[in-house]
Amino acid sequence: MGLSLRAFGYRLGLSFLIVKYGGSLLWGAMVYLLVAAALPRQKTAIVWLLANGLAIAVELSRLVHTPGLDAFRETMAGALLLGRVFSLLNILAYTLGIALAVLITQWLYGKVCKGHLKDQSGSSQHQ
Repeated sequence: MGLSLRAFGYRLGLSFLIVKYGGSLLWGAMVYLLVAAALPRQKTAIVWLLANGLAIAVELSRLVHTPGLDAFRETMAGALLLGRVFSLLNILAYTLGIALAVLITQWLYGKVCKGHLKDQSGSSQHQ
């Protein structure tokens, strides 16, 4: 989705901020969901801290330059995983994406646990 934002965002009339930082927001949400999936029984606050720490560490790694690391960053995989240029605004976007992922997952979790998810006919799926 982040790549689609970069490729088609302006053609769809999306603002610069959405095109530029929407992918970073989504990347932060992905990091949170991966950490949450890896640690399903861990408290949300711990998962939030780990995801933020990981996202910030990846962004800070952009300040480190070695020939091998820079060569990897020039590949599509390297650019997607590590990025190329350090940005404090990316850290803000990651943090916002992680926070949104926390809010959405907590809201969905509450709906599932309370049996509020409805199927197509309107009856509760939770029995």
